[in-house]
Amino acid sequence: MSEEDSIADRYGVEAKRPSPSGEDVPVPEIGRRKILSALKGLPPARTPHFASDPPKCFLPDFASTDRVWGLSCQLYELRSERNWGMGDFADLRSVIGLAKAWGADFVGLNPLHAPFLAAPDRCSPYEPSNRGFLNPLYIAVDEVEGFTGSPEVQGEIEQLRLAPLVDYGRVARVKLDNLRRVWRSSKHLRRENSVADREFSTFRHDGGDALRLHALFEAISEAQVVSGGEAGWHRWPEPYRDPKSKPVSRFAEEHEDEVAFHMWLQWLAHRQLLEAADHAQKLGMRIGLYLDVAVGEALDGSGTWSNRGIYVQGASIGSPPDPMAASGQDWRLAAFHPSAIAEGEPSPFEKLMSAVMRYAGAVRIDHAAALRRLFLVPAENGPEQGAYVAYPQPSLIATLAALSERYRCVVIGEDLGNLPKGLQAELAAANILSYRIISYEQTRNGFRPAADYPSLALACVSTHDHQTFVGWWKAADVEMRISHGLVSGDAGRQQMKDRKRERRQVLRRFKAAGLPVAATGEATVRENDISALAVMAHRFIAKTPSLLVAVRLADVTDEKQPTNVPGTSDTYPNWKPRLSVTVEELADLAHTHPIIVAVGEERRSPRAVQSTQVEGRHHSNRN
Repeated sequence: MSEEDSIADRYGVEAKRPSPSGEDVPVPEIGRRKILSALKGLPPARTPHFASDPPKCFLPDFASTDRVWGLSCQLYELRSERNWGMGDFADLRSVIGLAKAWGADFVGLNPLHAPFLAAPDRCSPYEPSNRGFLNPLYIAVDEVEGFTGSPEVQGEIEQLRLAPLVDYGRVARVKLDNLRRVWRSSKHLRRENSVADREFSTFRHDGGDALRLHALFEAISEAQVVSGGEAGWHRWPEPYRDPKSKPVSRFAEEHEDEVAFHMWLQWLAHRQLLEAADHAQKLGMRIGLYLDVAVGEALDGSGTWSNRGIYVQGASIGSPPDPMAASGQDWRLAAFHPSAIAEGEPSPFEKLMSAVMRYAGAVRIDHAAALRRLFLVPAENGPEQGAYVAYPQPSLIATLAALSERYRCVVIGEDLGNLPKGLQAELAAANILSYRIISYEQTRNGFRPAADYPSLALACVSTHDHQTFVGWWKAADVEMRISHGLVSGDAGRQQMKDRKRERRQVLRRFKAAGLPVAATGEATVRENDISALAVMAHRFIAKTPSLLVAVRLADVTDEKQPTNVPGTSDTYPNWKPRLSVTVEELADLAHTHPIIVAVGEERRSPRAVQSTQVEGRHHSNRN
């Protein structure tokens, strides 16, 4: 072994990666060298091992007796008669009330991380500017103390409500203009002895330097865009790229009020989200909010600008070549450095997870394989040059276990795709729930029986990256991949052929589960029967022993446009489609929608599982 190979091994840079055929192939020498160079800023990560069993994440007391279900949605996609063109935290409270009336125990959401406010069309919740803070565009402006409307503002809001897609640019302008108006007009009314001002002062104090730097980033970002520049710091003038530079300090002094305004936005978002979480608890929801944690952050966002030393420099998160993406993928996301992620009191990972768990009864870790390894792509090279890099899994799981107990928060690991050997078993041993989507649960013998789903899991029919069940049945996802050039003609034809087989097999599985399938030939299913099959799919998933089942609102409302078409950017309006019905109209579905009825009936059925003794959850550590 060469000295360079030995150093690469110490840094956890794997020598092989998967190929589209499924075989491991050597990582090109130049790629491995570049990944190693990107990691050398810090010493190799310490990789402790558990002395015995791994620490256990929190499970609620009903885990031994009950199976529960909840709704999932993209918060921005919600329509209502009062919002400003995208769903907000007031809409969230309404959906919580509806979900509870339907018998649900949680409401699941997309990541709520802070975006680039100065570039609102960079709207993917999975490419945030900073995962430690919230998205102010979800603030219900009409509920902010001091807001007064006008006919002009109301007219624009009504136009935004009618749009089929979220117009992030206009929504951001209208919301931020009105919030600035409230901020400036109420400044002379704020007094240290007011309850609100004391709460804001405490929030600023507790947020510390991280909050100040995030707000400063937003102020500089906006100033750069106004002057014709870019929102991300990679394109800023050199002096502004360093948060410790004299020009940055001078900017902060000259724009003190604007920086305070952005801290105020974070406080408003925090208060409104906390109110929603408390509303769920007061209604008796046994989980409450189920929040998502993105796997990384934008390379040029607030997170990497504020604390550059804890991120890998010169490489980004991606995935190796596979049958669905023969060249691999570069997600252009910044990764915590494996030597920094678990270091310090608190560590970067602890800060991140605390920032989400403080509001949640459950969290989902996107790309849970990152607890053990991440595929890093060297800058200015393609994924073919990338390599897997090891992360300190025992330390990260220990942090998750401690925090989940502190916040009484269930942890779910999105364990799909190319997983390292043994990871699912290790996550299960730590009480981290698996993430099971019906279309992925296939073996050589067809679809997995409902009884074979793990009990420590969240099961669902579709997610933000998938068509609804009706869309899946019609192969709309395959048609999308073909029309957007994501697969070749031959691959598309093979996927269509595979879907026909899958339709036959899923019908057989439904019939074996005792569901009223009239025929096992998919060609005999009439158009008006497909909706009935969607109900069967949800009843099937609700029959599983999995602790949690998530029902996507888009399946309930039978949306025709997918939320996101993976692999596209400019050719499809990802993260912009809105629901076709309003929150108010959803109230009429309370006890009549067949999917809601079916899931409710199955989830109320008792199950026999081994008894465990765990405490109930509470949120005394939220504030």
